[in-house]
Amino acid sequence: MKVLFLTPPLKAWDSHGHHLAANQMHAQLAAYLREKKLADVDALDSRALDLDWDGMLNYVKESKPDIVFVGELLHSTCGAAVIWYFNEGLRLIKEAMPEVETVAGGLWYSGDWERQMRLNPTIDYIMIGEAEITLEELINNKNDKQKDEREIPGLCSRREDGSLVVGPHRDLIPDLNELPMPAYDLFPMDKYVGHTYWKPFAELMTSRGCPGKCHFCYEWALYDSRTAAKDFTTWRGLKGNRIVDELEILEKQYGVQTIVFQDDAFNTDTEAMIEFCEEKIRRGNNIDWVCLGRADQWISQHDILPLMKKAGLFLALTGVEVEDDMTLAKQGKGVTIDQIKKTVQILRENDIGSVGTVLIGLRDDDEAKIKQRLKIADEIDADIFALDYLTPVPNSPDWKYGIKQGWFDPDKIDLRVWDFQHPVIPTDHISIEDVGRLGAWCMREYYSKPERIHRILTSNYHEKVKLCVKDFMSNIAKWEKNSRVEAQG
Repeated sequence: MKVLFLTPPLKAWDSHGHHLAANQMHAQLAAYLREKKLADVDALDSRALDLDWDGMLNYVKESKPDIVFVGELLHSTCGAAVIWYFNEGLRLIKEAMPEVETVAGGLWYSGDWERQMRLNPTIDYIMIGEAEITLEELINNKNDKQKDEREIPGLCSRREDGSLVVGPHRDLIPDLNELPMPAYDLFPMDKYVGHTYWKPFAELMTSRGCPGKCHFCYEWALYDSRTAAKDFTTWRGLKGNRIVDELEILEKQYGVQTIVFQDDAFNTDTEAMIEFCEEKIRRGNNIDWVCLGRADQWISQHDILPLMKKAGLFLALTGVEVEDDMTLAKQGKGVTIDQIKKTVQILRENDIGSVGTVLIGLRDDDEAKIKQRLKIADEIDADIFALDYLTPVPNSPDWKYGIKQGWFDPDKIDLRVWDFQHPVIPTDHISIEDVGRLGAWCMREYYSKPERIHRILTSNYHEKVKLCVKDFMSNIAKWEKNSRVEAQG
């Protein structure tokens, strides 16, 4: 049995410049199959190798896999647009090699399995929720027919008549520390770069789930719709020492100098964070790092920020999202504006750069609310203003609300623009065109303050912070073009 983990030719977010990293889901699944001696594994990253669709297809034909797997854990690859590229890749492979079995999983597929299977007949299976054990049982079953495929938890498959069947809920893996180290040896690690200037580069996922339950979060689409809320908020993370083990491999074997921890709340476990930082310093690991975290957690960890800085933290992200505490509460954030302001302040006191994410296009948004949101973001004064358009994800409250309002037909949406950087739905008060117009205005206004740019460029921040700001600013025109609805054709 041979399994190929496929990344087809796809783009990155325009705001991120030249940005690509090894697919963490593929690296983890490949390592799991290899450790269990379930299959020969291979990975193809077409974008890193600069292969077009023909080049991708030629590789697959030469590789002759039994199974081709596609999937992703991160929205920052290119939002839901990644699903369009995955589906297209599987379609081309299935039409050229009908005997190859096609499998999809992870983000969007887990939360949207019925529609994806129905609209894409060239997908044979979808893994719902965490895929490691589901994929193991599918392969074992193909080898010796232990059970009916319909009985495999977390597996969506097709009957002979083409109708869909889905197995029972797949329980979460309780301890991620039992999983093997990701199979980085399968990937062209020298090709990866972050924000145009950070290289060699890698992205890591060291936890699953999140303590929050924001209405707009992409993680709704990572879990089984039957238990989405419970699975979503069941946070599990790697131990600090285990994370450093991975960094040691990345630094010593692949020369990686910069990583982004893409966990939604990397600093959830303070004890693990301290262990990680102290062990990283003890081993002399020199990788610089970025992470995402919630404002309340950053504040509670104020006293260990110097330790995190010493361990290589140079840039930290926190969600600003909206303009007042009431709206934050409505969105399920569980933090306050004062906490967010305090977070940026304490990061700056420790010479750690800050990224503030802001959302527009929420259901209650009108022009006044969006302009007030920019005013608050301006007062918070994060070093990098990362603006996203609300893009409903399967299973989320916003997805269900948008369908109820008739804002979109999930069978007919063009996933290529559902990437969080195009306006795709109106609000209760303004049109899609107005959402895009106001988004472009917000971006221009935030980065037009010379005093802010001067402060950043003359600060004691790591040079990588300043390069990241440069990259965001150099891509504003691309981002603004996406904001124009007529550019969505």
